[in-house]
Amino acid sequence: MPELTYFSPKATKRASSIDGRGLFATAAIAKGEVVVVKGGYILSREQRDRIGEKLGPSEIQITEDLFIGPTAPTEREGGMMHLNHCCEPNLGLQGQIVFVALRDIAAGEELTIDYAMTDDEPYEMECQCGRETCRKLITGADWQKPELQKKYGGYFSWFIQRRIYSEYMTGVLESTS
Repeated sequence: MPELTYFSPKATKRASSIDGRGLFATAAIAKGEVVVVKGGYILSREQRDRIGEKLGPSEIQITEDLFIGPTAPTEREGGMMHLNHCCEPNLGLQGQIVFVALRDIAAGEELTIDYAMTDDEPYEMECQCGRETCRKLITGADWQKPELQKKYGGYFSWFIQRRIYSEYMTGVLESTS
């Protein structure tokens, strides 16, 4: 099985109480440390949809119309990050495919992201994170929520961060005219 995705030696995959399998810290991880770099092949939306029929969800969106992920069943596990969603995540995104620690993480903690940082696809998902601040319903449009933009500023996928900035600048320009 080819390893398409990089994992810190301080992380391992195992069963998760959030959903299915998850990624867990096996040693302390410092704030800002690189934990995962998503690997795979660059896919158009059409390719992603066709491959998804065989593999299920295994990619992440990296631009409005491009994705990165495995292309064959033998590559699926080696391309999966197993980062479950959490409304109080301990990982954030830098760029499009690099996941870093948002805070110091203790050994044994599940490594999670908020899907608002990466997703801009039409979907709804019931959240299973169990956190006090849980949003209960997660959607592909959550990145548009001002409170999440403030909370995760700088840790969104590059293409989402660009949209947030563009919308902000449009509002600034409109308020000065």
